[in-house]
Amino acid sequence: MELALLYSGGKDSSLAAVLLDRFYDVRCVTGTFGVTDDWQHAERAATELGFPFDRIDLDETVAREAVARMYEDGYPRNGIQYVHEHALETIAELDVDAVADGTRRDDRVPTVSRAQAQSLEDRHDVDYLAPLSGFGRHAVDRLVEVTFDVEQGPSEEIPKSDYEDELRVLLAEAHDVDAVAEVFPDHEQTYVHGRTD
Repeated sequence: MELALLYSGGKDSSLAAVLLDRFYDVRCVTGTFGVTDDWQHAERAATELGFPFDRIDLDETVAREAVARMYEDGYPRNGIQYVHEHALETIAELDVDAVADGTRRDDRVPTVSRAQAQSLEDRHDVDYLAPLSGFGRHAVDRLVEVTFDVEQGPSEEIPKSDYEDELRVLLAEAHDVDAVAEVFPDHEQTYVHGRTD
């Protein structure tokens, strides 16, 4: 069975890929708005882990709407959620049996509610899986520690392919560089360089 996994090259989506690999033909898929070439970080991570990779184009108007929401809110949560939902809808249109992401039980954003998951499945005739939805951060960290070679650090310094970098660029273009620091709180990101074994 073919599965498209929303993939950033970080620890959560990488762990999701490994967990799902026993049951599905996992393809790591990164969405891009065409603003940066950051999707290449995810491609390298997927290749290191031995998974096929695809890049999909996302609608840039969604990114611009997300940036407007983030700027108005003063924080990124609603904008990131909006983009994640668009990315899931986009990969659900691929010729696959299932779609998945690396959302955890304790993630504040993005999240997928039971109703959203059911709607996605019904409208696209796919299964939606969130293999980490029962795992908290500490459990994920322990599994990642024994599975991957991971780089961790401040979000703006770690190579990654999530939506954040492109949204930061668009936010700076729409407003200014200071707006990026005002909207995005300091936080850590991860990037997987390969397996530990």
